[in-house]
Amino acid sequence: MITLNDYIGKKPAWCPGCGNFGILTAFKNAMVDLGIEPHQLTVVSGIGQSGKFPHYIKCNTFNGLHGRTLPVATGIRLANHEMLVAAFAGDGDCYGEGGNHLIHAIRRNVNVKLFVHDNQVYGLTKGQASPTTMEGVKTKNQPFGVFSEQLNPMALAVALDCSFVARGFSGDTDHLSGLIKEAVNHKGFTLVDILQPCVTFNKINTYEWYKERVYHIEPEHDAGDRVAAFKKALEWGDRIPLGVIYKNDRPILEERIPMIRGESLVRQAFDPSKIKDTLKEFY
Repeated sequence: MITLNDYIGKKPAWCPGCGNFGILTAFKNAMVDLGIEPHQLTVVSGIGQSGKFPHYIKCNTFNGLHGRTLPVATGIRLANHEMLVAAFAGDGDCYGEGGNHLIHAIRRNVNVKLFVHDNQVYGLTKGQASPTTMEGVKTKNQPFGVFSEQLNPMALAVALDCSFVARGFSGDTDHLSGLIKEAVNHKGFTLVDILQPCVTFNKINTYEWYKERVYHIEPEHDAGDRVAAFKKALEWGDRIPLGVIYKNDRPILEERIPMIRGESLVRQAFDPSKIKDTLKEFY
């Protein structure tokens, strides 16, 4: 039987009170509840405080470049359909540097699970504004306030017809763990935006700020209704919805590529002799 001890990695070096702790706890609990063993899971990350995630969980891991989490995760999943591939990125890592990759991962609908640590700042580099920082907020390198509008990743994902769109809160680990399990069980690309406080560099979006505003999406919400989902995705400010906003059953990329539709690359025999004639053209 799988236990939390099977997933214990190195001791986290996040600030005391960091929202990342709640995400790590919720994710481990979800893996144990689902009976997923460490060798069946690959965790991929980029750069940032979220990028440290692979170091703090015991499983297959890949810590890659800033903004390039999804290309790596896509490659791993296309090569091995039996592997659960979970990508972890920050709001800057995913929505800033990696924004182009997010758009195309949604479009391709590869069966990768993306969890975004959204603290509305670049925490690793000491609190600069990220794409999700609210307009007008002052930071160390935006002393007159942020001039750009705040990115709404939920509305973007629904507009792109993302297969699974949800939002969680690191201060509500039980609910977040449930969302993670739903995302894992969903067939298709999943985006779970996780609101989390940065206790060191974001003094606005605190635990208290979120708790006064977040609410669980009503059971009667139809996540299959794209119009209703878009309206829900636009909610921000006084009321912020938590839960599954939108989902559909679009075919996944793995089932649309003929060469890997029936069998993962890792299960296919490799015959070097088949490429000898091709290689001869280069020497």
